[in-house]
Amino acid sequence: MKKPPVAQVKAQFDNKEKLVAAVKKLATDELWLDRVSEVKGLEKVSNAKLLRLHTVLSAIKKDFGSRAKLIDAILELEKRVKDTGYKTRLEGYPAPRLLDLHGAASRRAKRAAAAAKSAPKKAKAKKKVARSKKAQAKARAA
Repeated sequence: MKKPPVAQVKAQFDNKEKLVAAVKKLATDELWLDRVSEVKGLEKVSNAKLLRLHTVLSAIKKDFGSRAKLIDAILELEKRVKDTGYKTRLEGYPAPRLLDLHGAASRRAKRAAAAAKSAPKKAKAKKKVARSKKAQAKARAA
């Protein structure tokens, strides 16, 4: 059974202040867009959201290094490298959404590669026989 967010925070960071400090350390300009209320700040964000944000930002930093590289990876997976309009739209997305988009695009690419690999086997399949008598006569005539 999954632990509640408070227990996860205590297990990984000891308290919420340390978690907020860790998220602020990861939240540089090259990793995320600052959309947090200046009045409230990250201290008022729930533990679950902070844990998800920390996980996402650390995964982006480890796997890609920056948001720009993540966006380039998404564009390459979707084969839209030259599409500047799509790139500018992706630049406005928050980091968790970009990471989710990358995961979906990579799954689609794997499925397409597997389908392309198995496609020659399907081409060797039997030709479909017409079912009705009229269609069979028409097929023989052609």
